[in-house]
Amino acid sequence: MSLIQIDHLVKDFGGVRAVDDLTFAIDAGRISGFLGPNGSGKTTTLLSLLGLVTPTSGTATIDGRSYASLADPLAEVGAMLAANAHPARTARDHLRVLAAEAGVPRARADELLGLVELGAAADRRAGGFSLGMRQRLGLAGALMGDPRILVLDEPANGLDPEGIRWLRDFLVALAGEGRTVLLSSHVLSEVAQTVDEVVVISRGRLVTHLPLSELMARRSGGRVRLRTPDYAALQAVLIDAGFKVASTGGELHVASTDQDAIARLAFASGHLLYEITTDAESLEEVFLTLTTEPQEVLA
Repeated sequence: MSLIQIDHLVKDFGGVRAVDDLTFAIDAGRISGFLGPNGSGKTTTLLSLLGLVTPTSGTATIDGRSYASLADPLAEVGAMLAANAHPARTARDHLRVLAAEAGVPRARADELLGLVELGAAADRRAGGFSLGMRQRLGLAGALMGDPRILVLDEPANGLDPEGIRWLRDFLVALAGEGRTVLLSSHVLSEVAQTVDEVVVISRGRLVTHLPLSELMARRSGGRVRLRTPDYAALQAVLIDAGFKVASTGGELHVASTDQDAIARLAFASGHLLYEITTDAESLEEVFLTLTTEPQEVLA
């Protein structure tokens, strides 16, 4: 059984359907990116998983149980849906309050402040924190019960490039310990370097759920771009070898993902290459295509 299971989830708010028959499953020990445009139902799905929203129909379960049924929920799931802390409390006091709620030693607060690299700001009031610092504090709070699952809504929001890199390494390290991470994010360039798989939804419905590498391979279009001094002659060689080739502005565009084979063929036929590049869509481009055009579900 998958660790996180969203099964035919539907949630209506009045006459608005926020989530529409959504089904996907997340296995243990993976970092899964949960992607969709604003208003696509991501946050509603996460709230349903955490027992903060009651589904109209369907289920959202953790290891086969609803969040309310978990014997020790904070040890099972850590969540960061908003980086909120009382502005008058210091970072240490904020985490000590959470430690008391979780039933863990007060010392856990300082341990987590060190873990998220906020130790030097432990006695500063949260109201004076930058957005990035509040994000780190929220992440520390999510880890209070040492959970095996993390559910994070936009954890990279407000982080500078150094902070985003830190977050990536931090989440990868957590997954390396066997934890499961489900995160939503709009920082798609970072998602592409962090997650093992992506779940993409649009208008409350599933668009795709695939390993990231498989999604990018399916959507890349498979095109190798060449620059050579005698592009007409090389085009003929490539066509004779069975490749589909188009020429544009002195460049050759080969419908293939096997850059090495094309380079070897050029070398063997005595053609000089000025440039050989595999053109692939970025995750942002794939995301926009998936969420703006009618799609068959990819799975």
